Order: sequence, then structure tokens, then C-alpha cells
Amino acid sequence: MPEWKTRNTRRARSLRRQATPAERTLWQYLARSQCGAKFSRQMPVGPYFADFLCRELQLVVELDGFSHDLSPAKDAQRDAWMRGEGFTVLRFTNTDVSKNAEGVALAIRQQVQRLKEQRA
Repeated sequence: MPEWKTRNTRRARSLRRQATPAERTLWQYLARSQCGAKFSRQMPVGPYFADFLCRELQLVVELDGFSHDLSPAKDAQRDAWMRGEGFTVLRFTNTDVSKNAEGVALAIRQQVQRLKEQRA
């Protein structure tokens, strides 16, 4: 029988309430499966929290703001861990979303389609 681990849902809720403007904007494109797959916000993935997660396709979408510029090694370590667990990680900057949210959503939609085709 698999071991059940509690998730830090309190922290996830807090992160959702404190979403950045870019996260709120992108969520308008990801909510209700508009990009072809169901996404959830601020989901625990191992020791990390994914900004957006599609469980079905093991797709993580991360938005990077100023704080990510301060510690790129942490992001690389996090991405390596997630890829090692079988996740695909897409990263965009907050600026990408604020200047071209539709383009970011299109890139995510295309990745969703590629992953679905790989599984077919």
C-alpha cells in the first residue's frame, strides 16, 4: 500500500492568495482547461510548490519574477529535481506574461498538445 504524505495545503492556499499580477493574468488563460488540459495553482510537487501544475501530463509552468534573478542556481536545482521525477518544466518571466500573455498561453497550449501526442 502506498505511503500517504500530508500536503502543506495551508502554504498552498497562502501562495494562491498572494499570487503576483502575472500569475493572476496567466491563470485567466489556464483556468477551466482553456489550454487543453486541467491546471491547478500553487500545487505541492515533492519539496517544492509549482506555480501551475497539470497532473495528467506532468507539466509544470513556472513564472519568474525579480526574486528568481537573485538565485538562479536554486531554480536550476528545482528544475533538475522535477525533470528527474518525470515532469516537464516550462519557465516564463513575469514580463513575458505582462507583455504577451496570449503568446505565453499559446506556448503552453502547444506543449500540452505535444505531450498529449507523445502519450497517444
